[in-house]
Amino acid sequence: MEISGKIIAVLPMTQGEGRNGKWRSQDYVLETYDQYPRKVCFNLFNDRIDQFPMSIGDDVEVSFDINSREYNGRWYTDIRAWKVVKKDQNQPAAAAAAMTGQVPPFEPAAGGDEGSDLPF
Repeated sequence: MEISGKIIAVLPMTQGEGRNGKWRSQDYVLETYDQYPRKVCFNLFNDRIDQFPMSIGDDVEVSFDINSREYNGRWYTDIRAWKVVKKDQNQPAAAAAAMTGQVPPFEPAAGGDEGSDLPF
């Protein structure tokens, strides 16, 4: 699954040691560009933290898996990212408008349609 938005929070890293050795987990909160923005908390685990560094204000597209598990009669859900692509901060107006759902203004082509080879 994929989701796009802006990083609005970077939560403290948690780490520990389990059966398979040491582990690290970093949580991030993303706000979507929808008409009614949603906030989604996802995490990166171990080496992916270093592979995909992010900070507040970054525009990103996150690919993730959702996993739920039961423990002592309660259910817990993780949104674990496996790929993060940072959006270009200097993107054209049309691409930015597409993310916000707005229609960019029409810009006519230079030179007009005089001498066009089009049959209509």
